[in-house]
Amino acid sequence: MKELQEDLERVLFDGEAIQRRVDELAAQISQDYASGDLALVTIMRGGLFFLTDLSRRLTIRHTFDVVGASSYGPHVESSGQVLVTKDVEVPLQGRDVLLVEDIYDTGRTLRVVRDLLLARGPRSLEICSLLVKNCPRTVEIPIRYIGFHIPNVFVVGYGLDYAEQYRHLSCIGVLKPEIYR
Repeated sequence: MKELQEDLERVLFDGEAIQRRVDELAAQISQDYASGDLALVTIMRGGLFFLTDLSRRLTIRHTFDVVGASSYGPHVESSGQVLVTKDVEVPLQGRDVLLVEDIYDTGRTLRVVRDLLLARGPRSLEICSLLVKNCPRTVEIPIRYIGFHIPNVFVVGYGLDYAEQYRHLSCIGVLKPEIYR
């Protein structure tokens, strides 16, 4: 793993900082949804690490599912086209739904998935994003729960990848530009 961390320009958040923030988010979400049955939904594959850790720390009844969607492919910039590859399987009709996102940047993918989930008739739909990137957005979407704000840099680790690599890193770091150019 040290070899892969050498591909990072710098670490923005180490594993300990991420886990502390996940604990804080889980406590707030558990309090806000204490009276209901919550369905968590994340976007594969980037959101899986965050969803798993968040789910384990929630103190309320909940289920989870995944949606397959991407606008990046093997690139560091969005293609502008969102491809949905997997729909939710758990019933969302009349339930509180929390869309658990790894990173909110352009908003394209998030909008498509949000609209897909809204079509399933949830009682409520809110968004929890581990990272919110400071960048120009195509679509502005309100994010109820935010883990961290980050600058407009390309990050990997804790589920985030470049060409399917680096997801397993426990930290979130800025990838050296020479790696992806």
